[in-house]
Amino acid sequence: MTTYHVEFPGLGWSFNVSPVAFSIGNFSIYWYGIIIAVGFVLAVTYCMRIASSHSVNEDKLMNCTIAGMITAVIGARLYYVAFSWESFKGEPLKILNIHQGGLAIYGGLIGALIGGLTVARIQKMKILPILDVAVMGFLIGQGIGRWGNFMNQEAFGSPTDLPWRMVSEGTGGIAVHPCFLYESVWCLTGFLFLHIFRKKFNKYDGQIFYLYLVWYGFERTLVEGLRSDSLYLPFANIRVSQLLSLILFVSGVILLIVNGYRQSKHNLKSLKT
Repeated sequence: MTTYHVEFPGLGWSFNVSPVAFSIGNFSIYWYGIIIAVGFVLAVTYCMRIASSHSVNEDKLMNCTIAGMITAVIGARLYYVAFSWESFKGEPLKILNIHQGGLAIYGGLIGALIGGLTVARIQKMKILPILDVAVMGFLIGQGIGRWGNFMNQEAFGSPTDLPWRMVSEGTGGIAVHPCFLYESVWCLTGFLFLHIFRKKFNKYDGQIFYLYLVWYGFERTLVEGLRSDSLYLPFANIRVSQLLSLILFVSGVILLIVNGYRQSKHNLKSLKT
C-alpha cells in the first residue's frame, strides 16, 4: 500500500497520507472515490434545498442530476483521453480503465451539463434557473473533491519557496505549489460568496451562473499555469484547460455586462411607466 510522507515545511506541518482508505480482501476503497462521493452528496443536498427558490421542480431536478452524474464520468474520461491520445492510441481498451486514473474536471462539468440539460429540455424546464442551481453544487463538489487529489498526491504545481509549499514522494521530493489547495479554497469561498449573493442580491435568472463563470474561470486561468500535469492542445503548446478557463472568464464578464445593462434598461423603463 502506497503511503506518502507529506510536509509543509514553511508551516511546520508533517503527516502521512495514503490513497487507499481501506481494503476488503484484494479490493481497495480509495479516498479519492470517498471524497468525491461526499462532495456529490453534499452538492445534491444543497441544490435540492435551494431549487424551489429558483422555481425549479425538485423531482425534475433529480432526474437531471442522475443523468448528469452518468454523463459527467463519461465526459471526464473522454476529455482526458482526447488530450492524452498518445497514451491510448496503441491500446484503446485502456480507455475503459478508469480505476487507474485519468479523469478531467472540465470534461466532467461539460458532461454533466450535456446530460443534465438534455433531460431538462425533455422535461420542458427553464435552463437558466437550473444552471444557477447547478453551479452552486459544482462549487461544493469541486471544493471538496480536490482533497481527493491531495490524498493521491497529484494536481500540484511547479517548484516554489513560498511558506505554504508542499513536499512529498509524489512531488519527487521537490517543494511545489499545492494547486489542489488553491482550487479547493477558491471554490469553497466562491460558494459562500454566491450563497450570500443569491439570497440578497440576485436580480435575474442566469446571474449566478455568469458569476460562476467569472469566479472559477479567473482562478483556473491562473492556477492552471502553475500545474505540472496540464493537458495540452495537440497542435500547440497551449494548456487546454487554461485556454478554456480564459474563455469562460471573458464570456462571464460579457454576459454580466450585457444582462446588467438589459436589467437596468428594464428597470428604467418600468419607472417611466
